[in-house]
Amino acid sequence: MPLPEPTTHDWSREHDPEHLRLIRENPARYAPTGTRHLILEVLAYAADEAEDRGAGRAVVEFHPDGSVSVSDDGRGTQMAVGDDGRPVRKPVMATKDFRYFDSPPATPLPDGHPRYGMSVVAALSEWLVHTNRRAEGAWTQRYRHGVPAGELVAVPSDGTTGTTVRFLPAAGLGGEVSAESVRPLAERLSRVLAVEV
Repeated sequence: MPLPEPTTHDWSREHDPEHLRLIRENPARYAPTGTRHLILEVLAYAADEAEDRGAGRAVVEFHPDGSVSVSDDGRGTQMAVGDDGRPVRKPVMATKDFRYFDSPPATPLPDGHPRYGMSVVAALSEWLVHTNRRAEGAWTQRYRHGVPAGELVAVPSDGTTGTTVRFLPAAGLGGEVSAESVRPLAERLSRVLAVEV
């Protein structure tokens, strides 16, 4: 079974080292408000799902280790089956989103800076874990600075759908962040995405 044709991402690549390097070398360009911008990138991804479904919910959590997680109740990241019969997830974390890199300028996020997609979050994080729940199953994968650090692993389904993205922003990224600083920006992101911070 062939992988889907590229629409927003190139399914034939698990990751794009040159693209990730470009982001890591230019953090002020791709995440000018630091961690706050990364959170907004993940919430924009959840908002896409909410717009498509007519409504949605996302929860932002700040963890004691400095990491941040964003969980949504969308349909989950698109999956396919490779020629070898193994599941393949749309490579949103580690390859460029054509909508923002090949057809700029991108729509600004509520911090006033352009949206670039999920690869920015992965590339500018020490680590990131993407857990994906769909009607047909659930999977998780870990990344280090945007590069997959292990295989896509099936996890038990809990009967829900959606994504959880937990990430530890790279050291020195900056951008003071708190629930109070994120909440008003999150509320402006989408009229159909309810965000709890």
